[in-house]
Amino acid sequence: MKNSKSIFTLILFALSLNSLAQEKAYLASETFEGSIRGNERFRVAFYNVENLFDYIDDSTTLDDDFTSRGNNRWTKARYQEKQQRLAKTIVAMGGWEAPELIGFCEVENRYVLTTLTQFTPLKAVGYEIIHQDSRDRRGIDVAAIYRPDKFELLDYHYYQLNFPFDTASRTRDILHVIGKLPNQDTLHYFVNHWPSKFGGEFETQPKRMFAAEFTRYKVDSIMVAQPNANIIITGDFNDEPEEESMLSGLKVQTELSEIKPTDLFNLMYPIRYVTGTHSFQNKWGILDQFVVNGRLLNSRSSTSIRNRTAQIFDMDFLITEGATGATRPFRTYQGPAYIGGYSDHLPIIMDLILK
Repeated sequence: MKNSKSIFTLILFALSLNSLAQEKAYLASETFEGSIRGNERFRVAFYNVENLFDYIDDSTTLDDDFTSRGNNRWTKARYQEKQQRLAKTIVAMGGWEAPELIGFCEVENRYVLTTLTQFTPLKAVGYEIIHQDSRDRRGIDVAAIYRPDKFELLDYHYYQLNFPFDTASRTRDILHVIGKLPNQDTLHYFVNHWPSKFGGEFETQPKRMFAAEFTRYKVDSIMVAQPNANIIITGDFNDEPEEESMLSGLKVQTELSEIKPTDLFNLMYPIRYVTGTHSFQNKWGILDQFVVNGRLLNSRSSTSIRNRTAQIFDMDFLITEGATGATRPFRTYQGPAYIGGYSDHLPIIMDLILK
């Protein structure tokens, strides 16, 4: 890792995005540590980027609202502004170094990720893209970007969710990334965007339960074949940490002191009532989460989670205040009105300690 390149990248970001003051505030924060990580730490992130559509009509998906003639009047200028805002967020998430591995949901295609990584200041980082179109009717997918100087991609898989009780349903795939960390440990990284509650929480719950059980099956298969595997499951689960899909479907344990190496633990469970990544009807909740296997919670392991915690990246510029005085994420649209924000979700981050 070349420290000079990392510092140059941050300076370029700050100048290009005119956010130097915010970066200084970030680096002074004890919550979001901004020191150079080198090969001793590895920052993982997830971000629901809220309808990151291009401005070109795709006749095979329901993306008409995100065209210049659509309901949202989605233009090239608005698209480019959103890209710059997302790039600003990503550099702030990293501190002196850009995050090494980031999962996304609500991206339309590979083009929007190419624009993000090649036509914003993120170009200096050299991110590589992992993406595949899903069968989602709106055309939104899960994806990831990674720094090849810090993460060696070994393989990746996209798993389709085929609901036996609703064969006509089309939803996002689950992305499984396999790569090598700087300490030569292998990391399994799952990116999810489970079916929403649109249409009714009770009516849609079986789909999230199916996604949870499917993910747990894949994780169990890995841990049987590789007992020392390092596993991170992240995404927008469209359920809270205490809901059935997480506790019964994914079989997440809730007592950190009792975690075994092959158990799964939700790092957001302990903070589920005090903070949030998303606001609905003026109530914050945590839909975006990190679930990890017990091995990563053991500080004696060659790869472990710093402080056994994850954080919601809740910087001030990502949050706005509504007419009622309640705060919420500063999103791109508020109803039909364009307000030019970032996303209706806050990112989440966590650091791995590498030995």
